[in-house]
Amino acid sequence: MSTLITINRIYYLIGIIVMVLVAMTLRDKGNPKRLTTALFWFLFGAVFLFGDLLVDSLGKSMAYRIIGATVIIISLIAGTGLLSMGTYATSSHEERVASSKRLGNWLFFPAVLIPVVTVACTVLLKGVSVGGMFLLDQKQLTLAALCVACVCALIAGWVLTRGTPLQAVRQSRRLVDSIGWAAILPLMLAMLGGVFVAAKTGNSVQQVVSLFVNPDNRFLVVVIYCVGMALFTMVMGNAFAAFPVMSAGIALPFLILGHHADPAPLVAIGMYSGYCGTLMTPMAANYNIVPAALLELKNKYQVIKVQIPTALTLLTVNVFLMYFLAFR
Repeated sequence: MSTLITINRIYYLIGIIVMVLVAMTLRDKGNPKRLTTALFWFLFGAVFLFGDLLVDSLGKSMAYRIIGATVIIISLIAGTGLLSMGTYATSSHEERVASSKRLGNWLFFPAVLIPVVTVACTVLLKGVSVGGMFLLDQKQLTLAALCVACVCALIAGWVLTRGTPLQAVRQSRRLVDSIGWAAILPLMLAMLGGVFVAAKTGNSVQQVVSLFVNPDNRFLVVVIYCVGMALFTMVMGNAFAAFPVMSAGIALPFLILGHHADPAPLVAIGMYSGYCGTLMTPMAANYNIVPAALLELKNKYQVIKVQIPTALTLLTVNVFLMYFLAFR
């Protein structure tokens, strides 16, 4: 059965929007590094637009090599400081104050609309078809629902602010340039997590733990799993990337098979432990570095410093929750 909104079409939409930003960047003579900035975003958008074409025409092996080379070039551009802010058409301070007074709390409506519509579409449109066609991609239902929610929020923003689609794209470029390379860090880290899984890093973790820890000591293994999730997340910058490695290396062989733990609370609390690591690492740039940049804080690590006491407290609580709740 065919699908109206597929994950591939969503990727194409992302690629098209990024290419529009590339064109705007090339025209921005106020950006001292507009060529390399445009190249960075062009390569990023090209993966979304032409990834399927590369696979179909060259095969998976060659396509993956080309995409891998693209990732390396993107990393080199970001790492050598070749990204820069440009010039942007913005409203005056007086206009922004007047707009905020007119909108009031309705200003937050588009942002609130995104999670509400995402959940509603995920729950209500599962398995729904019209004329033999699914409305949303059933294999990637949440992502398809998120795309619909973002479009709804965009339309709501236009109505509330009386703006235009072009203004939305221009402000998107300003925001993306403000965030810079950190905007794509979560995708990079997710790919890195896939590399670790393919390399069977979980097996190596299991062997190392077996050498230094008595597997019969349930509490110690719980501590290693929770703390390991936090530490590995700090390295990876993403709990989703750390989760398959630590769960395959510690949770499954030692706690689920060895101590007959209930998998549901075990892995849920394990993921929460990973989130504790997210609070303490600059690698989670979208959570910790981007807010500092957008708020123009003098210390870009200030957000992390404030979060560390909370993270350590929650991690300790997670250890005891896992020990007392995950075992029959």
